[in-house]
Amino acid sequence: MLLCLAAAGVAYYFWQARPLPPIVSTLPGVPAAGPPPDILSQLPADAPVIAYIDAGNLRTLQNSPLAAALGLASPGPQADRDYANFVRDTGFDYTRDLDHSAIAVWPAGVGTPDNVLGEDRVLAIADGRFDQQKIKAYALRTGKEIAGGPQPAYEVPGNPPVSLTFLSPTRIALASGRNSTELLARVSPHASSSASRGPAMQSRIQRVAGAPMFAVARADRLPQSIYAPLHNSPQLEQIARSVQAITLAGQPDRDNLKVTLDAECDSLKNAVQLAFLLETGKMAGSMALSDPRTRHQMTHEQYAFLEALINHATINHQNKVVRITLEITPEMLAAAPPPKPAASHPPATTHAPPPAAYPHSSQ
Repeated sequence: MLLCLAAAGVAYYFWQARPLPPIVSTLPGVPAAGPPPDILSQLPADAPVIAYIDAGNLRTLQNSPLAAALGLASPGPQADRDYANFVRDTGFDYTRDLDHSAIAVWPAGVGTPDNVLGEDRVLAIADGRFDQQKIKAYALRTGKEIAGGPQPAYEVPGNPPVSLTFLSPTRIALASGRNSTELLARVSPHASSSASRGPAMQSRIQRVAGAPMFAVARADRLPQSIYAPLHNSPQLEQIARSVQAITLAGQPDRDNLKVTLDAECDSLKNAVQLAFLLETGKMAGSMALSDPRTRHQMTHEQYAFLEALINHATINHQNKVVRITLEITPEMLAAAPPPKPAASHPPATTHAPPPAAYPHSSQ
């Protein structure tokens, strides 16, 4: 224990004394800041979470081990048949026809007027090649048409329900959650929402807009339940509450994916404490992995994944921003623990990727 405390003290001293690289002007491994993609401007300006995917750019990874992790590879044999049926019925293959996607999320419990229902609400706008007649027929199998808007909308029951409408022959909007048609009606028809978006949120988006995939989330109005596990540690809870925004950006580099995660705190003091806490946690994790007793409690794959994660992650801070930089390699993906098997359920007749990619039926 004394050795750990001494190591933490030395780490803290050098953490305070060492020079730090620029953090706001350029993201390591990610393209420089630039104007946000036009498609983002049609999302409601008050969304607390904004994400963007340049599928056309990422499509070059289809032969890379990263393809499966990014959802660009073909599903397994059973899912292949289901997905083939979807492609046949709609004429849409997201690995081929999706170009760009912009996503707005109102997480459950976030204190905003737009999420009084207490459930996740998602709005996605996608550019690509769509067969409108086939997609409409697919939606009407179990859904219905909603008239009254500038263009017809289609509501499909499910858990959650999904609504969709075509903004142009090459652009579609989808919304999920209760009252999804009302959320769909909030899509800006003239691509002007960014003008009313808060300057802080707009600045964060511009900081990562050159990356083919990024997400920006406000963290200043999270539900109290998020902090409940920290109630017994007031200092940790105070540091967690100090985080005002989180920014994620990813840039493919051959077979690797360079990822940066920025946490923007409300003060320099809290940023220093958060960075020190993360660095200490990384050190403690490395020490734990070196303990044979810990290794015996994990599979070889779990150990290899955690070791690579700790070895590849770097932590820096400057001013109020704490940054984690990570390069995800094919070896890390190969060692990643497999997902838990899904609960038993009746076989579905359709296999659908995430709503951001395309409309789906509840069949």
